[in-house]
Amino acid sequence: MKVINLHQEEKELIELAVENNRHAQHQIYSKYAPKMLSVCRQYIKDIHQAEDIMITAFMKVFTNLKNFEHKGSFEGWIRRVMINECISFIRVQKKVKFIEDETYFEERHNNIESQFSVEDIQFLIDSLPDGYKMIFNLYAIEGFKHNEIAAMLGISEGTSKSQLSHARKMLQENVKKLKNYENGTE
Repeated sequence: MKVINLHQEEKELIELAVENNRHAQHQIYSKYAPKMLSVCRQYIKDIHQAEDIMITAFMKVFTNLKNFEHKGSFEGWIRRVMINECISFIRVQKKVKFIEDETYFEERHNNIESQFSVEDIQFLIDSLPDGYKMIFNLYAIEGFKHNEIAAMLGISEGTSKSQLSHARKMLQENVKKLKNYENGTE
């Protein structure tokens, strides 16, 4: 049995893509586009806009591929480009406003019960105001820390914490409403 070094294959594919090899670029796009569309969709409600942003972000990936240092996950690097492109799009649209509210509450959170579909959960997240949604996604889904989010968005760490707290509270209220609706007790 022959052992294939997948990391080496990816590195070679990246090197070919840096040299503008269209086949290599297409392979990278085909491999990562479905996941990256999901990432963009977390921030952008409209699927068509999310797809446009993903394509624009892939253009940036290929333009800046020579800067990838092979020190971390290639998928993680692409994901970061996607997130930054989504944030830039939202800023340009001026759809997000952060309230400089430094008060927040540390709460215990129960995981959303498995009774909800992915579509239900996405609907709940989409129902959040853009600022809450962005910070919720960056913190809860992407795993960024508040100081990283604050630096990315140009806000204070306290504002990031506050926005997350408000997002969680709103999500909890919407989960209750959805449960009541599904149980016919609305």
